[in-house]
Amino acid sequence: MHYHVDGDLVPADEATVSVLDRGFMYGDAGFETLRAYGGDPFAWDAHRERLQHTAETLGFADAVPEDLRARVDETLDANDLTEAYVKVSVTRGVQPGKLTPDPDVDPTVVVVVKELPRGGRDGERVWDSPADVQTVRTRRVPSEAIPADVKTHNYLNGILGKLELRRAAVDGDAADECLMRTTAGHVAEGATSNLFFVTENGLRTPSEDLDLLPGVTRDVVMELAREEDLPMETGHYSLDVVRDADEAFLTNSTWEIRPVATVDGIEVGAGPMTKLLQRLYDERVEAEHY
Repeated sequence: MHYHVDGDLVPADEATVSVLDRGFMYGDAGFETLRAYGGDPFAWDAHRERLQHTAETLGFADAVPEDLRARVDETLDANDLTEAYVKVSVTRGVQPGKLTPDPDVDPTVVVVVKELPRGGRDGERVWDSPADVQTVRTRRVPSEAIPADVKTHNYLNGILGKLELRRAAVDGDAADECLMRTTAGHVAEGATSNLFFVTENGLRTPSEDLDLLPGVTRDVVMELAREEDLPMETGHYSLDVVRDADEAFLTNSTWEIRPVATVDGIEVGAGPMTKLLQRLYDERVEAEHY
């Protein structure tokens, strides 16, 4: 495998960054995880725009290189990959070990890829089964502390949620995803996913005014739902509403749409709307990439 590090393709075992890089020292960096189908990144413009927003929020707006897409393409080509996981990271770069960043930025830019199954109508899911989801005590960090709509290298909040799942595992079998709430108690998102659920009134998902990261896949699903005129709303929801749902599923770039089997041990499962949206998503991928 070869990765892209600061403008150069290097063998994976030589792909390193400095111990003085602020992404390593402080999590002072942004990243995007996406999928490539048929050799092209899915929803590239949306991922590129969110990465730019993260960089602007962190104060290094000029760090995202103009040729970032070309670096992704070069990395995929170097590894002879058309179906792949892609992670793009941009840090503030190497600076002296002090918390206050220097105004001059020499960013570190890294592209990492790995093989994934084909997507689209003839694709294969990357997950083995619907997800078991468990509520955790760890709350989502309020946007007043760290803006929820930026995707930074600081994922301690999600890691703490995942560690709760490990501690709660029965016979070593932990839940697949944690369900995190805001400090006010409203359902927000998973550690690495957005949540959708279905009630008698239609499709529901927590609204963006809560402390959650609006996922690119989440946006695609909402667009597909609107195109089909499916009843849909965003709002503030309690755990009981989710536990009582007729269907539920999780979204992220890697999983795409993953049905939820249980929430806190209560059966939920997939249903007609989940299956419809999975089909529509697969058709979107097929039409755009194959």
